[in-house]
Amino acid sequence: MHFHLIAFLAACAVVLLLTPLINELGLKTGCVDQPNARKIHNRPMVRLGGVSIFAGNIVALLLVWNAGGFAGMPQNSEYEIWGVTLGGVAFFLIGLADDLFTLPALGRLIAQFAVAAIVWGVGVKIRIVTIPFLGGFDLGSLSLPITSIWLVGMANAINFIDGVDGLAAGVSGIAAISMFFVCLFLDEPEAALLAAALAGGALGFLRYNFNPARIFMGDGGAYFMGFTLAGIGVVGLVKGYTTMAILAPLMILAVPIIDTSTVILNRLRQGLSPFTADKRHLHHRLLQAGLSQRSTVLFIYTLTLWVGSFAMGMAGLPGGMGYFLGATGLLCFACWYVWKRVQPPGE
Repeated sequence: MHFHLIAFLAACAVVLLLTPLINELGLKTGCVDQPNARKIHNRPMVRLGGVSIFAGNIVALLLVWNAGGFAGMPQNSEYEIWGVTLGGVAFFLIGLADDLFTLPALGRLIAQFAVAAIVWGVGVKIRIVTIPFLGGFDLGSLSLPITSIWLVGMANAINFIDGVDGLAAGVSGIAAISMFFVCLFLDEPEAALLAAALAGGALGFLRYNFNPARIFMGDGGAYFMGFTLAGIGVVGLVKGYTTMAILAPLMILAVPIIDTSTVILNRLRQGLSPFTADKRHLHHRLLQAGLSQRSTVLFIYTLTLWVGSFAMGMAGLPGGMGYFLGATGLLCFACWYVWKRVQPPGE
């Protein structure tokens, strides 16, 4: 357990120390996100914060590896962990290139699927799908497309929700913490190390990214966190022939999954590209209803905590259902607060 704490604290410390330096560098080099009619910020913002998140995670994992935290892993687990780590590096580089040079959407997507296929080849793969009351089914040749869609889809889902100060970092941090506890309970300590490092990096970044944000993570940070969360779901959770093994990552990541899926389906229904920028995401709708940025983000945090606690309860963690009941009470209060804030005066 001490290795997990080392990973969390090391990632958090590196991000806290490195982010101000990255911000200064971005301002000097002009690597900023300019405001426009669709975006919420009203001044140029450095969008290279993902560099510090990425560096924090890599430093943390290297420290743990050097200290023997990954010693004694079965060979297939070692391939999986390295697959997620190196895949995260590749997704980060794709996002960083987009932050610096603005790549075409189709080019990014092709590169992401290519990386996902390579990662699948080294062992990060969804092999089975479990249907309630019917049991598990080996995916066979469908494993590659399903795994690739999961990895690429989650990377883009986290990127799509990165539209309000602190939203993507907070949601990713909460999801990583939920995955950490479930992975430990399912006796997947190496995957839990990845989750601990990611949680530390994400929560450390909130020091500078929560409203009012001083820096954005950019596509590099969002792709890295989204891919890593998806990878942890594959190597740490989706391994058993149980319904819970399949549902756990889906429940923990339900908020970005449902939000992104709904927006993409609406765009396709209107004949638009799924990558068309608009204001249809949940955070946009809450802002349009009258909530502040902070209230919007905290409400979505509460939703993420609720589905994460539900996953922990369903997984059978000690006290898991108690956490779920507590999160349910918190969500009820949050819903009441939102309802009161969006009501027209006099109603």
